[in-house]
Amino acid sequence: MQQRRIAKTGERLDTVWILGDQLNRETAALKDRQPGDCRILMVVSRNKLASKRWHRQRLHLVLSAMAHFAEELRDEGFEVDYREAESLRTGLDDHRNEFNVAHVWVMEPMSYDGLKMLEQADVSVVANNQFLCHYSMFASWAERKKSFKMEDFYRWQRMTHTVLLDPSGDPVGGTWNYDHDNREPPPKDGRSWPQITRFELDELDRTVLASFSEIDGLEQNLWGSEPDGTWPVTRSQALQRLDEFVNIGLDQFGAYEDAMLGDEWKLSHSVLASSMNLGMLHPEEVIRAVEAAYNKGKAPINSVEGFIRQVIGWREYVWGIYWLWMPDYGGLNELNASRPVPPAFTGQSSTDMNCVSNVVNRIEQHGYAHHIERLMVLGNLALTSGVNPQAMMDWMWASFVDGAEWVMVPNVVGMALYADGGRMSTKPYASGGAYINRMSDSCKACRYNPKKRTGDDACPFTTLYWDFLARHENVFAGNHRLSRQLGGMRRLSDLSEVRERASEVLQRLDSGTL
Repeated sequence: MQQRRIAKTGERLDTVWILGDQLNRETAALKDRQPGDCRILMVVSRNKLASKRWHRQRLHLVLSAMAHFAEELRDEGFEVDYREAESLRTGLDDHRNEFNVAHVWVMEPMSYDGLKMLEQADVSVVANNQFLCHYSMFASWAERKKSFKMEDFYRWQRMTHTVLLDPSGDPVGGTWNYDHDNREPPPKDGRSWPQITRFELDELDRTVLASFSEIDGLEQNLWGSEPDGTWPVTRSQALQRLDEFVNIGLDQFGAYEDAMLGDEWKLSHSVLASSMNLGMLHPEEVIRAVEAAYNKGKAPINSVEGFIRQVIGWREYVWGIYWLWMPDYGGLNELNASRPVPPAFTGQSSTDMNCVSNVVNRIEQHGYAHHIERLMVLGNLALTSGVNPQAMMDWMWASFVDGAEWVMVPNVVGMALYADGGRMSTKPYASGGAYINRMSDSCKACRYNPKKRTGDDACPFTTLYWDFLARHENVFAGNHRLSRQLGGMRRLSDLSEVRERASEVLQRLDSGTL
């Protein structure tokens, strides 16, 4: 056995700075390091904690995962300086003042502002290795395209990394995309859905929770239910969650990945995004585990392909888009949307809209809603009512345990609210109540009728859909993908009544009485 080298007191050593979403021994700045040849720096920024609104489960997840990783590194033999400071930069400066630092190494952060901060900090920044496609590779791929879309990127990634390909290089099963098999409405057979392990909170978890009250200004920014062990805070827990999904969730994931049920908060979704976003799981190991399940006959191709597309398609694509178009992208507002986030979203009021109430309640309980609930309930209502995209982005950042900035900027500005004018999506994801009625069970017990666009019991989604098209008719006139919808809007004999009803809906949405 190789003898472990122990650093001498006061010895001049490199520092490896681990940021709060780089919690893996194989991250680029740390993977080749050994105890004794460097110190580890981890900083908790009090300014960031006190200046933002946080779901309790998200804040606990981030801080507990950081604290547990620091302990794992100490157990391995590393000297770890885990400190609180007013800001990340202050923490770095304080570390340098206290220790005899030779040089500071850090992996690229996940945010544009974070990278700008590091560029002013006299540190060596190494390329981020927590994704399959570095954003510089994405930019090179995009430059070769007159126009580009996710499906093209996804196929390129499949071929680049040899994922779900047969020996000849063709897609397994003969097609690249099984979307047509993955749009089933909720089943009516009362089936049970896979349950996940709730991890027992340990002493370190409880210490983190107790620390919330010690940070000035933090308590007033916290909301949501207390942590209950839903979210993995260590790599071993994250690997257990991955194993559970592959063995008991993946099989029925595909068909119902777009379905919504009032009493099921996750259905067969993997709920692995938070573990990947914090670095506890790497997308490579996730997709290989899922691919292996297919090769062993444990899951059908539509479930396997659909999940892998979420990881190396959308997730990697969103990461590349963020870096390609920042910093200006986050401030776009092409539809000049200016309404506040509805009180029905923020918990300041209840709502009779069953679908919205169901989604908001599970966010309060878990800090989570799956992708269709985010896009076609929350995003759809925000889009058609005209919610300011930056306000919506801030609210979603504060609401989801996996709500990293690089995730929220493209998904809210581009995907959900069309605030980029169509750079990311060729048409807005707007729909009336018919879509929600087809893909959920919320409408059955709702006082609003998804088939009606006027009257007191008209579904707000249906009313606002037509009003949205009318409001932006000139903007959308040249979009061939909306020609049928605009034609339908122009043929409505009651369009003036619809728009009058929409004015009432918007007023009640803002006042929290809808």
